[in-house]
Amino acid sequence: MDLPVFLRLVNTSWKMRLFLLQKLPSAWFMGIGVRHCDESQTTVSLPYGWRSQNPFRSTYFAAQCAAAELSTGLLAMAHLQGKQPVSMLVTHIEAEFLKKADQTLLFTCAEGAELSNAIARTLENGEAQVYRASSVGRLPDGAVAVQVWVTWSFKRKK
Repeated sequence: MDLPVFLRLVNTSWKMRLFLLQKLPSAWFMGIGVRHCDESQTTVSLPYGWRSQNPFRSTYFAAQCAAAELSTGLLAMAHLQGKQPVSMLVTHIEAEFLKKADQTLLFTCAEGAELSNAIARTLENGEAQVYRASSVGRLPDGAVAVQVWVTWSFKRKK
């Protein structure tokens, strides 16, 4: 699949929801959705509600990490389109929770160029590359509620 087709699919709400239902049913259940995806950044929404909250009336940390992972992973997948097969795997995740998340969160990863470079190095030399991508979760007023770092490993498939 080439990049424009991939971006059209990801940015079409019902097609992305169907993908999540098939491949990431927990993200589908939590109501995670793609707000915007292009070559440079991806924004993913995580609604606050009974499907994503913990007993303390805030958004469950695992739901926040899932939304952050999707924002970084979709951006990486965009840069894999039309290239040789590359496997991608999360090897580490780290988060800093700064404010109580009791509203819809928007997670944004704006590291498309850096992810593209890591993937290009993998394809050039055949060695696995590791990249630590950052995703910021913001409340509707723009306040940062959470900062998540997802470490991806990219390895060319043989």
